[in-house]
Amino acid sequence: MSAALKIDLITLFPTMVAGFLEESMIGRASQRGILDIQVHNLRDWAKDKHLTTDDRPFGGGAGMVLKPEPLFDAVEALHSPDCLVIFMTPDGEPLNQSLSRELAGCSRHMIIISGHYEGIDQRVRDTLVEREISIGDFVITNGTLAAAVLIDAVCRHVPKVLGEEKSLTQDSFTGNLLSFPQYTRPAEFRGMSVPEVLLTGNHAAIDQWRKECSLTKTRARRPDLIIKKESEK
Repeated sequence: MSAALKIDLITLFPTMVAGFLEESMIGRASQRGILDIQVHNLRDWAKDKHLTTDDRPFGGGAGMVLKPEPLFDAVEALHSPDCLVIFMTPDGEPLNQSLSRELAGCSRHMIIISGHYEGIDQRVRDTLVEREISIGDFVITNGTLAAAVLIDAVCRHVPKVLGEEKSLTQDSFTGNLLSFPQYTRPAEFRGMSVPEVLLTGNHAAIDQWRKECSLTKTRARRPDLIIKKESEK
């Protein structure tokens, strides 16, 4: 049986995601054959004895740029008829719940290019890359960390990856609202009590309380999501 989703990650730092891919829902789904995630070292496609994958930018400037030759060879070697090539970059489209859901449903094979240094040669972006994605307006060590976030966000929407399907519909940002408060036993701890409504067994009242809490939190912390929700009506 072929996996529901195949992902090939091209990076200079494969060990950065090794542990992440073996743990929790990603690891379990991979063991069950639902996901097929392979991590590839870009240096495997370097041609010279030093395994060079970067060079100085034309026109000068700080930093280095990943060369086109190894990236073209890597993508072409891994490419399949139904694959989607993604590049993780700060200037890409913002990753959100809607986009992660879309990506999970639009392809059975994703190739993710992890950038580093000052980025990758523009010819790779112009010719090979189909989607460019950012995980936020901040700078991190390299695109491998961003790729791990993308993989996690997308795989949650692949059928049977989550053991408890209801948790997917109750996550933050589902329906453009933040999550409601969660409590567990004991009902009383250091003078702090669980809200009475959660102890009643009245599921309609509990659902209403949760919706009100989500709405209140979203208005206070992310009013932009309320505006977006209303504009979609």
